[in-house]
Amino acid sequence: MTDKLKAYTKNPLSLFLMLIVMLSALLTFGVLIYIIAYILVKGLPYLTLSLFALKYTTENVSMLPAIINTVIMVVCSLAIAMPFGIFTAIYLVEYAKKGNKAVDLIRLTSETLAGIPSIIYGLFGLLFFVTYLGMGFSILAGAFTLSIMILPLIMRTTEESLISVPDSYREASYGLGAGKLRTVFKIVIPAAIPGILAGIILSIGRIVGETAALIYTAGTVADLPENLLSSGRTLSVHMYALSSEGLYTNQAYATAVVLLILVLFINTLSAFIARRLTK
Repeated sequence: MTDKLKAYTKNPLSLFLMLIVMLSALLTFGVLIYIIAYILVKGLPYLTLSLFALKYTTENVSMLPAIINTVIMVVCSLAIAMPFGIFTAIYLVEYAKKGNKAVDLIRLTSETLAGIPSIIYGLFGLLFFVTYLGMGFSILAGAFTLSIMILPLIMRTTEESLISVPDSYREASYGLGAGKLRTVFKIVIPAAIPGILAGIILSIGRIVGETAALIYTAGTVADLPENLLSSGRTLSVHMYALSSEGLYTNQAYATAVVLLILVLFINTLSAFIARRLTK
């Protein structure tokens, strides 16, 4: 018995809390493994080459157009949301004065946006982007809607990452004669890159898994878009459409496998980039 375990056994409350923590961790890990195993068992037998045909038909129910649409949606949504989220966080942390009421209002607004259900975003996108701005059911309308959804997440994670950078970094930069702008972009942001990328990774996961908001904005057309104003379905919408029809349940499970692999690949790639940038 180790010294640490002896210390726990001397205090019953500490032992109880330790067991609760360990049980929670094991339960969370077990649920994750069960979900992954269930999807793989249900979907792997039905992964066929016809599911990756370039053209979608009712015979092959190909998911390749949906995969391409998903990648386009991720790129467009991040291109819109990242500049606003990151620059807003930089203003709040580095430039805004302490006690500024506008800062409190911005933070309250972002926290409120983070708690709104995705179906509300979908209805807003339908009324504003699709109808009022005349974009129709399109990739662009879906990207704008998703960018509003992920904006609070990117902004908050970036803000926390910037706050975690020690003030000694800033003071050393000022002491060497660097200005405010150079200090922010050459010293502070590089040190906060891992946290910023963590928020972007979470945002990508939400984009890839979003369904309700995209049904009302991007539509459910199962073909490759001709341009950003064309309608198209993502992988999650494709999976929902197949399962809701009741005729392609097995293919829906196969789509879930590909969706899971895509999310794992994106997360792994983002973590690799974060490690390289940290070095």
